[in-house]
Amino acid sequence: MQKTITAMLLLASLIHLLPVSGVIGAERLSSLYGVAINDPNLQILMRHRAVLFGLLGLFLAYAAFEPDLQPVAILAGLVSVISFLLIAWSVGGYNEAIRKVFIADLVALVALCIAAGLFWFTRTPR
Repeated sequence: MQKTITAMLLLASLIHLLPVSGVIGAERLSSLYGVAINDPNLQILMRHRAVLFGLLGLFLAYAAFEPDLQPVAILAGLVSVISFLLIAWSVGGYNEAIRKVFIADLVALVALCIAAGLFWFTRTPR
């Protein structure tokens, strides 16, 4: 079961690491999200967002091999994906690129829920 938890955390990590390339600049962000990033303020915020996703992705990857960190990593990952999914769902009208992010976050949600369930199951006394 620990191998499955590790695999699910690595999958969630990979999904969180994909947007890191956005730190390069506005052109990469535009291709990732299908929106023009013309405003310097928006570019700063989005590039910083890419850095934060990188940090979370690296933490998820590290925690995949450190069982003591797994509950915190799972919680952080769940907060990330659930908040995005809820915001996207409540706003609606998103483009095709954001739809792909939505789907990727659904995959991450499933992976994190599996990891959480298995972690809880393996740590619960019988």
